[in-house]
Amino acid sequence: MDKTKEQLLIENEELHFLLAETEEMLAAIRNGEVDAIMVSGTKGEQVYSVSSAETPYRTFIEEMNEGAVTLSKDGIILYCNKRFAELMKESIEYVVGSYLKRFIIPKDKLKLDYMLAHRSYNKNDVLIVSLINKSYLKLSFSHLPSYLQGDTCILIATDISEMKNKEIELLELHNQLELHLDKIQRLRMQLIDKKIDNEIEINKLKNTNKKLVKEITKHKLAESGLKHKMKLKQKKV
Repeated sequence: MDKTKEQLLIENEELHFLLAETEEMLAAIRNGEVDAIMVSGTKGEQVYSVSSAETPYRTFIEEMNEGAVTLSKDGIILYCNKRFAELMKESIEYVVGSYLKRFIIPKDKLKLDYMLAHRSYNKNDVLIVSLINKSYLKLSFSHLPSYLQGDTCILIATDISEMKNKEIELLELHNQLELHLDKIQRLRMQLIDKKIDNEIEINKLKNTNKKLVKEITKHKLAESGLKHKMKLKQKKV
């Protein structure tokens, strides 16, 4: 049956409406605004989830308290979460695409280079580094198999600045105690030496006194002898 012009216009308008509605729905799906869709079929209405399986994990990574990084084999930061950028004290846009060692002090860069050059797929590696912003991080590397992510690895960064600063304080206290103990030991040795010197001097004085006592006794005996002889002479006279 031939349709009239009026019927065709109405049908055309309905098709435009359906097209706009379909495009709106597709845009919502693409933008992540739709978690699921309901489809009517021979088995009745069915619900299909359009939310990606990785969404909960991505949310967890983004909100976790540790820094998370996807690192290339050359040490380039391919991805990082908000927390890692906070640890670097930089914006995410400034961190992503940078070399990780750019944020690390010179003496620890060699340790990082060695770690990346000797990656192991059988175990997780851990590295303690100091950042140029004076923070300390524990870096835990999880090296993914090549068939999953090529040469990239996952890096979890934990802020250990407070613990490291306490460790440094304890080390300084330990060194101070060692210095004090050494000083006390030296003073003790000086006192012992003085005591020994004093004892030597006292012994010398005792020996000298003994000699003087002997001499005085000897002189007294001689004097008594002389007096006795003088008395005998006086009697004879």
